Amino acid sequence: MLISLTKILLFIVIVVLISSGLAYLLDAKDIFLGEIKATIAGTEYIVTPVQAALLLALLCAVIWLFLKVLSLIVSVMKFINGEDTAISRHFTRNRERKGYQALSEGMLALASGEGQLAMDKANKASRFLDNPSLTNVLAAQAAELSGNRSKAEEIYKNLLQMPETRFVGVRGLLKQKLEDGNVDVALKLAERAFSIKPKHTEIQDTLLQLQAKTEDWDGARKTLRTKLKQGSLPRDLHKRRDAVLALSQARGIMEEDQSVNASEHAIEANRLSPDLVPAATMAARSYIKSGKPKYAARVIQKAWQAQPHPDLAAAFSEIAPDETPDQRLKRFANLRKLAPEHRETKLAMAELCLAAEDFEKARKEIDGLLENEPDARSLTIMAAVERGEGGADKLVRGWLAKALGAPRGPQWICENCHTAHAQWTPVCENCEGFDTLSWTSPPVANMSSSTGLEMLPLLVGISEESEDLLPDVIDPEGKTITEDAEVDKIETAITSRTT
Repeated sequence: MLISLTKILLFIVIVVLISSGLAYLLDAKDIFLGEIKATIAGTEYIVTPVQAALLLALLCAVIWLFLKVLSLIVSVMKFINGEDTAISRHFTRNRERKGYQALSEGMLALASGEGQLAMDKANKASRFLDNPSLTNVLAAQAAELSGNRSKAEEIYKNLLQMPETRFVGVRGLLKQKLEDGNVDVALKLAERAFSIKPKHTEIQDTLLQLQAKTEDWDGARKTLRTKLKQGSLPRDLHKRRDAVLALSQARGIMEEDQSVNASEHAIEANRLSPDLVPAATMAARSYIKSGKPKYAARVIQKAWQAQPHPDLAAAFSEIAPDETPDQRLKRFANLRKLAPEHRETKLAMAELCLAAEDFEKARKEIDGLLENEPDARSLTIMAAVERGEGGADKLVRGWLAKALGAPRGPQWICENCHTAHAQWTPVCENCEGFDTLSWTSPPVANMSSSTGLEMLPLLVGISEESEDLLPDVIDPEGKTITEDAEVDKIETAITSRTT
């Protein structure tokens, strides 16, 4: 607003000055003695000051016009001689204008999802513009959008020939190979793209994922360090993922019967991330194997304090495999102190009480879980308690029936695709995500059983007087049970365990 006002005021001032100057010249006869005399070729010319000013302005205009005409004549003569001049530049600018207009229209068509139109505009732009780094990129993306992958691949290969577009070409070919499932070629392209632009976050993640998929743990750890140096990965997350890679490296070495190196990598993984359960269990077992039970107990206790887990309890039991149930129950008291209210602590202690035949204490351990977090494991333990205390067969079978339809409890669940895994792996088996598994309960969908699973306790013979002792039926997975065979299998396993 102020700039526009300033321009208007400046224009008014200039007009006023010009008008004042002309008025001054019209009234300046006395100052200039009324006339100006000039003798040219023996002829005397007399003009007024105003006439002299007009003649001077006319002379300047004639000189300017003469110079322009002379410049045009010179340009025409040079053009005839084959030299690039203003005339050819005029036509060049016209072609560039048409080319950039076609390029702009092609980008708009690409953004709106019109692949064929974008391809046509890209071809038109390439005819008018001598700039393949722009037109080829547009043509490649348009070809991919229109489904012409062979044309897109051909253009991407042409982009590899120019240094300024080489990364675009490699990245385009990389995406195609990933879509085709050609992991080996994709890995090589990702490494090449990473060497061109090591700071590119997408290429870093793609390379890391491919290296983890092909079990190139050394290369993956180098890529992870580069991400940390470039500032694209927080330090705490780097330590966690570096621990995952070190653990994976240890597991790979263990498969090759190199136990010493495997132990070193497992211990390193536990040092980098003490709360990583698989690393803690592998490090503890390596200490047990090397005759260092105290170190193994220390590792498990630290991990248990962060996240109690059944694998940690199993490894803790292996420290003293020959101890009696009472001795083991006493030794596990150290773990109980670290997380006394955690469900895994209560379940582990209840199972130890079952092994020690202290059924009343086992019942107390899981009473709260049956009310708030009933799952297959806690309900099965309750069935074993009833069996150990000499409860009626109908009551035991009723608890087992509840266990069959209850949630399975925490599992290794992928945070991306929610796929459950029987064992921890660094890469999800379904979506191939790296370090996406966490120990948690799977999402539960409200589903009703078409066969009436809620009637199963009655079908297996639960008595009316004990029916109120059972928690509500939970059937998140919609399991269908029509026979007593599954219940009999679980009942047999519990009987053999308690005896």
